[in-house]
Amino acid sequence: MKRLPLIVGAGMLLSLAYASEKNGWTWEYKPLRATYSIYSGELGEREAPTKIDRKLAIRVTGQAAKEIFDSMYPDAKETCGDEKGERMRSKQNLWCTYHPSSGYRCYLGFDLRTGASIAGGDC
Repeated sequence: MKRLPLIVGAGMLLSLAYASEKNGWTWEYKPLRATYSIYSGELGEREAPTKIDRKLAIRVTGQAAKEIFDSMYPDAKETCGDEKGERMRSKQNLWCTYHPSSGYRCYLGFDLRTGASIAGGDC
């Protein structure tokens, strides 16, 4: 009887693995096109990093940014620019934009001293 929960659990895991392969999705790391900056201060007034203030801003572009953007609906009512067709989506400290002239971009950041999520870009 003690083995029954283990057998049922293993069967469920194998079923989930088979189902995910069957629908074409598998968990994997994918290539990422990104740039970063380590700084101190605030986003609008970045300064050289110090021993007590170090933050990381990351900008993701390309296919990864498009997939992130597509996962974050709905569009924000306002955008940062005035380009026709521009779109923006955000969830807390993660935000993404789409510009017809330059494509998708996503911004995220971390406080390297605390590990806290912070904004990685500004308008």
